[in-house]
Amino acid sequence: MTKPTDPAPYGMQHCETTTLGVLLRHEGIDLSEPMLFGLGAGLSFVYWDAKNLPFPFLGGRVKPFELTRNLAARLGLHLHVEETTSPRRAWDHVAAPLAAGRPVGLQLDSYHLDYFTSKVHFGGHIVALYGYDDHDAHLVDTAQQGGAVTTSRTSLARARAERGPMTARHRSFTLTAPAGLPSPQQHLVPALTACADAFLAPPIANLGVRGIEKAATLVPTWLRRTDNPRHDLPQAALLMEKAGTGGALFRNLYRDFLAEAAAHVDSPHLRTAHHRYAEAATLWTEVASLLTRAGTFDDEQLLTRAGTLLTDVARLEREAMQQVKALA
Repeated sequence: MTKPTDPAPYGMQHCETTTLGVLLRHEGIDLSEPMLFGLGAGLSFVYWDAKNLPFPFLGGRVKPFELTRNLAARLGLHLHVEETTSPRRAWDHVAAPLAAGRPVGLQLDSYHLDYFTSKVHFGGHIVALYGYDDHDAHLVDTAQQGGAVTTSRTSLARARAERGPMTARHRSFTLTAPAGLPSPQQHLVPALTACADAFLAPPIANLGVRGIEKAATLVPTWLRRTDNPRHDLPQAALLMEKAGTGGALFRNLYRDFLAEAAAHVDSPHLRTAHHRYAEAATLWTEVASLLTRAGTFDDEQLLTRAGTLLTDVARLEREAMQQVKALA
């Protein structure tokens, strides 16, 4: 049985940055959520549709756990990752660091967690485990999910053992900061340019700025893609605004990261990029509103307007990332 003291900071907006905040605070590193997201080059875009999907998916971040790997590598942190197919060994992997007072990150399926009211399978969810007793596990999740929360150890075991899209094999991880670590702000330009490079030159047309352009052409057809528009379109909008994205499909977080970065890097290119992402974030929220209304009123004209806005978004984000590349 172990329950270390205050796991601050409590929940942020996005699950992976929330967990990173807990693990890094334990190491004496206190970074804002936008800074965690930006230094980990977390921004992306994906338009994903397939025959086995009930409806297209719009994503605004890199793959689960990629942000953690990026951040650890960039800051020079030691990232220790454990995976196993054995539930018993999986528990041993977390019990040892917890006994030493160290919080542990877990990747799992949120469907099984007791405190989740929305029962949808998502195998890329990440939480910080900071203690347990005979019955419950003590976690930090996003502010939306309650921040410092508990779930039964039985439900946690089910969540970690789930298999399916984006799941990992009982993945757990810890972060350790070596002595004499340079200021994280020294890594801003490499993090910015790495994100810009990936965003401007994606390997396939579904990703990055090309993905947004693709979405602009396909979103106007979405009423023909669903038999249940009153559910599917508002649900897509809800995922963009409320599903741990910080609003505007993670663009609010990246906008705020650019503002923080501009306070450390004096560059007109960076200030311009910040202004472009501020505009883009506003348009993303407007797109979400149009999707909700289009589904509610079965109105294809609203989807056409959403497609037009997405064309503008693609231009703004391309211009922003081109400004960022000029920092190199």
